[in-house]
Amino acid sequence: MTIVETRPYAEAPDTEAAFLRAVEPDMTSRLIELRRLQQRAQDGPSERATQAQHDRGKLTVRERLELLFDPGTFREIEQLRRHQAVGFGLEDKRPPTDGVVIGWGMVHGRKVFTYAHDFRIFGGSLGEAHAAKIHKVLDLALAAGAPIVALSDGAGARIQEGVTALAGYGGIFRRNVEASGVIPQISVMLGPCAGGATYSPALTDFVFMVRDISQMYITGPDVVQTVTGESITHDELGGALVHTSRSGAGGFLYDSEEECLEDVRYLISLLPANNLEPSPVEECSDPIDRECPELADIVPAQANQAYDVKNVIESIVDDGDFFEFHQLWAPNIVCGLARVGGRVVGVVANQPMQLSGVLDIPSSEKGARFVQMCDAFNIPLLTLVDVPGFLPGGDQEHNGIIRRGAKLLYAYCAATVPRVQVILRKAYGGAYIVMDSRSIGCDVSFAWPTNEIAVMGAEAAVNVIFRKEISKHADPEGHREGRIAEYKGELMHPYYAAERGLVDEIIDPAHTRERVIDAFNMLESKRKFTAPRKHGNPPL
Repeated sequence: MTIVETRPYAEAPDTEAAFLRAVEPDMTSRLIELRRLQQRAQDGPSERATQAQHDRGKLTVRERLELLFDPGTFREIEQLRRHQAVGFGLEDKRPPTDGVVIGWGMVHGRKVFTYAHDFRIFGGSLGEAHAAKIHKVLDLALAAGAPIVALSDGAGARIQEGVTALAGYGGIFRRNVEASGVIPQISVMLGPCAGGATYSPALTDFVFMVRDISQMYITGPDVVQTVTGESITHDELGGALVHTSRSGAGGFLYDSEEECLEDVRYLISLLPANNLEPSPVEECSDPIDRECPELADIVPAQANQAYDVKNVIESIVDDGDFFEFHQLWAPNIVCGLARVGGRVVGVVANQPMQLSGVLDIPSSEKGARFVQMCDAFNIPLLTLVDVPGFLPGGDQEHNGIIRRGAKLLYAYCAATVPRVQVILRKAYGGAYIVMDSRSIGCDVSFAWPTNEIAVMGAEAAVNVIFRKEISKHADPEGHREGRIAEYKGELMHPYYAAERGLVDEIIDPAHTRERVIDAFNMLESKRKFTAPRKHGNPPL
């Protein structure tokens, strides 16, 4: 629990409104009083508090809402709510909104709910009334089947209100879990988020962060230094760059609030309103039958040469527009949303530019989370495969690559959305199986003529199979090269998997876009029935 100092807020006596209530209780006086109260809530506590917010490099809550919603569409509720707490001077400081603005509006013409902390009031800290407002809007979003966006800028629990603040967090967490996989939940970190409050963004689907102003941590720098002796700054401990590149707790990083909120709006346009709606489809101006001859030049035929798989993705998808998730974390796997033929799909691809595209612990967890999100919201999956295997090493084994790598396998096996796989080059061992192979339920599998599907690379296989034979040969190196060529010719030629029904078709890379779109169109009405159960028990 974070100790929050009460922000100064002296309630100025509204003598004119009091006079109107007492002397002229007619409609005109009531409307004058109402407008004054509404304007006061809109303006916030004081010009000084607003200037202090700007001096921190942050926008006010009203400025943020104007950026998030289509002009003139935001409808606020419970604007005049005040806390009822007494003690520690709280009874003399009862500002309207209680430090959080809730309501709904339109984003690109689609209904979206929000709650947004106002750091100018009690530091955006959470008390009983504050929590009740958040509970209200979360319940409304779930009932209406529409996305919820949390604009987070609060310093934690309002300690003056005691344990009721903690109970308020519990109500938020429970509702986050109830809404999980039902409506999209987006957390936008625009200030501090400490202690138990950090678990709400952790429970949501997407977390946006802004350099220099976003922070998340369970215990702050002062506590860390007291307990461990380590001296660390707020940004070093839980800044935006830390969480988007190291911990994986943040998914998107921006230099300004304006850029951040613009991409929040764009993400909403790519998502269905809830889990009962299909993946969004819009008219496509990029020709469906557009050939991609550049793909043959982007991807070298030699399996040991690197390339940027993002260039492959941008060539295939509509207008080259790809919205990447977790760009800085686990970069050896690329995940994001794009449109193909006007339909939103989730793209998962190995990245040969990073660690040769191997799967490791972070990339497995990143991929698993993304696949589960797509499956929850009926977004088809396109998997581009060029994987040499799982990363070997003691660190990986000791840190749980078996159970944590299994998360990606579990996510793909459990997914019921349309699934299309394209094998670009190498697909070795268990990593090939995990990357949505036919054996775990991929609906359609394509492969390029450069594909190499095998238990392992030819060099490694020969070293295992013919180790003794090579060591005894008069020309070990020459004999080894001959065996490698033999192994490749018999077990790793491009048509080996196709001959055994492990891929559906070998295609010209230039036709990839057209074939992928055709496959997704065919799978549009896919239905998959699973055995009744309470829920699965995925690996930790």
